[in-house]
Amino acid sequence: MQQPIARYTLTAMVFHWLIAVLIIGAFTLGVIMTDIPGFSPTKLKYYSWHKWAGVTVLALAALRLLWRLSHPVPEYPDSMKRWEKTAAHHLHLVLYVLMFAVPISGYLYTLSAGVPVVYFGVIPLPVFFEADPALKPVLKSIHYWLTMGMAALVVGHVAAALKHAIIRRDGVMRRMLP
Repeated sequence: MQQPIARYTLTAMVFHWLIAVLIIGAFTLGVIMTDIPGFSPTKLKYYSWHKWAGVTVLALAALRLLWRLSHPVPEYPDSMKRWEKTAAHHLHLVLYVLMFAVPISGYLYTLSAGVPVVYFGVIPLPVFFEADPALKPVLKSIHYWLTMGMAALVVGHVAAALKHAIIRRDGVMRRMLP
């Protein structure tokens, strides 16, 4: 019988924290860039950085998912109630879905606007369809609401982690700290 593991692997921790920083950075850039009026070199630069962060999150999320599917995760402490374990499991599942859905929706929104995505200004990504003025507002709205949903879940995730670290002191958060 295999012993339960007490911590995530270093690889899982690197994926978690790197993706977290990129998501927070992309979200921050998204808020800042959309508030800049008109077109300016700064605004265009922020849009590029935002897209590059999104593509990077998508790639890292794919690698993270492959890693996660092939490596067990630490069990929750027995002190957690069953509903808390279920809620945590579902929150993680939805966050994984959103790590894919948010960048993909942003990518499709960009394509619908007729703007190609060139990763780091060097690697052109595939253009699956031509600009579509009718689809653009739909994809913009989808990207926005998926992003807001992810932001809310990230806040909930951080709040739960802090609750476990500060109030319960049950070691749940330490499992993801190097």
